[in-house]
Amino acid sequence: MSQQSPLNASSATPGATGAGPTGGWETVIGLEVHCELRTETKLFCGCRNAFGDEPNTNVCPVCLGLPGSLPVLNKQAVEYAIRIGTALHCRVQPSIFHRKNYFYPDMPKDFQISQYDVPINADGWLELPSGKRIGIVRAHMEEDTGKTTHVGGGGRIHQAAHSLVDYNRAGVPLVEIVSEPDMRSAEEARDYVEELRAILVATGASDGKMEEGSLRVDCNVSVRPEGSTTFWTRCEIKNMNSLRSLGRAIVYEAARQVELLAGGDRVVQETRHWDEADGSTHSMRSKEEAFDYRYFPEPDLVTLKPSEEWVDAVKASLPVLPAERRARVAAAAGVPSSSEAVATVVRLDLDHLVAAAAAAMVDGRLALRRVANEVAGELADAGSYDLDPEAFVGLVQMEERGDLTSAQARTVLKALVAHGGDPAVIAAGLGFRALAAGALAEALDQVIAANPREWVRYSEGDDKLTGFFIGKVKAATGGNADLRHATELLRQRRGPH
Repeated sequence: MSQQSPLNASSATPGATGAGPTGGWETVIGLEVHCELRTETKLFCGCRNAFGDEPNTNVCPVCLGLPGSLPVLNKQAVEYAIRIGTALHCRVQPSIFHRKNYFYPDMPKDFQISQYDVPINADGWLELPSGKRIGIVRAHMEEDTGKTTHVGGGGRIHQAAHSLVDYNRAGVPLVEIVSEPDMRSAEEARDYVEELRAILVATGASDGKMEEGSLRVDCNVSVRPEGSTTFWTRCEIKNMNSLRSLGRAIVYEAARQVELLAGGDRVVQETRHWDEADGSTHSMRSKEEAFDYRYFPEPDLVTLKPSEEWVDAVKASLPVLPAERRARVAAAAGVPSSSEAVATVVRLDLDHLVAAAAAAMVDGRLALRRVANEVAGELADAGSYDLDPEAFVGLVQMEERGDLTSAQARTVLKALVAHGGDPAVIAAGLGFRALAAGALAEALDQVIAANPREWVRYSEGDDKLTGFFIGKVKAATGGNADLRHATELLRQRRGPH
């Protein structure tokens, strides 16, 4: 992003920290996502790649950078990188490893083996559930660093009494995925990370666990006047370990920058630390540029040239990815693929239920509604479910035929999700039965006849009495009435008003 232009402070309106920039300002967001790969061993040595082991037990001369040790590239890590690049519609190309030089205690050899100007994956894109495409600049391979723990003073280095370094993570294979600055809100950034995580897990390349550090996000944020096409000064934000933290950090940082500009100040390009406790970002250091790292080609590794046959084989082995799954669910239900219900069903891996309904030629829209609302809700409460697709289809068919009202169907479905079983048996056990033909109309006529004054008021346009009549119908039918159908009949009795 280029350096910002001067701005008259009177044209800026500070954004509220809870809502983001306002008053003609636009937020510009680009993300750098570091994804640890699920290999058995590290990127350049045979040390075990595992989370949670005793500190400094999975180390050797190579990942400790001892003199005379030489790296040997992990073939499985390369295949995982190709999977990721292919899933993100990148160009998979010959690539070169470089030494990225910097001096921190978590990198024992004082450089990181990474890829610089010739990455293995370049020029891709990712589609959000909304349908918006976010560009992918590159998805390159590199080794992870060790982990430093600052003891005392809230975990910050300048306040700590001492620091501990665990080199188990040093040398673990990573793919860093760098997006274009195409996101314009915290919500889009969260959607991007959630979609990317789903893709990474689907490919089998990563477990995507942010809580274990196998998926880590750095966020570049800047603001600019709405309608501008130039990029203004950005700040990089680190230390966000959840989607909630990511969203809060973006909103805060964008508002901070707007307030600076509103006061006639300038935004300084720097790296900032997100503090979850106080809900704000704090300056860490000036933002490094490529020349600060003094990149040069890694002399102990040759150019990586995946064959076309290998790339094609990896591409053929990929499973159905989230975007295609959403398209299938949408087609089965007859709704747009950008529908929130479709996104929910795919995110929770419940799309097989909608597919089963579609295969049985039942109402796909009704099936989607039941899965996205009732099944998803029960799953959120219980954390697991016991629902056979055949039983789910049977339930939807019962509701579609009118054997169950919508309320009854939801009650039966709740029992199915919790305990499994036959929906017809559960419905019978609950005393649910379909009304005989004409019974609903007869019950409605009786209710109207028993409440003449209320009927006059309703007939004259008092819609508040709709609930009164429907409640009476529900009681008269023992709860077996389809209340939506009853409401339609009630309005038909009244006629146009």
